[in-house]
Amino acid sequence: MRQPELVEITVSALAAWQEIMPTPRETILTALHARLLTLPATALRGDVLPERVPAEGLLILRDSEPGEPEVTLSPLAYHYQHRAEIEAVAQGPDRDVLFDTLTASIGTALAADRTLGGLCEWVEAEAPQPVDLPVEGAASLKAAVIPVVLHYFTADPLA
Repeated sequence: MRQPELVEITVSALAAWQEIMPTPRETILTALHARLLTLPATALRGDVLPERVPAEGLLILRDSEPGEPEVTLSPLAYHYQHRAEIEAVAQGPDRDVLFDTLTASIGTALAADRTLGGLCEWVEAEAPQPVDLPVEGAASLKAAVIPVVLHYFTADPLA
């Protein structure tokens, strides 16, 4: 009869631990978002495009899929090349210059610490492919998705 109580306590303890200790994947994505928060643009994570783009530009970090890992067995490790995405958006009369400044600042921020404080093996952005998006009754948007490859490993694909 004691065994079900023990299982409940163990599950409760695990749930409490997971609230305190995020997975390596979440820790890395949180660190990447924190790096974006240091830039002059507004940086969001996983949000929808707001109705108004801030004058200093907008960045939205999308977690995306971690992809299929390579596995090593001794010791067991799952090696990911997680492709997160940063949506960069600029609007206004100087949107081309603002967009260029915005994307360059992302590159500079990532180059300053390619391991995000030792959380991953390497971080590297790929070149954006900008597009102009017309907006009815307002200045058009200049936007691009910037893939960011996060190289890291975990001991468990769910960790």
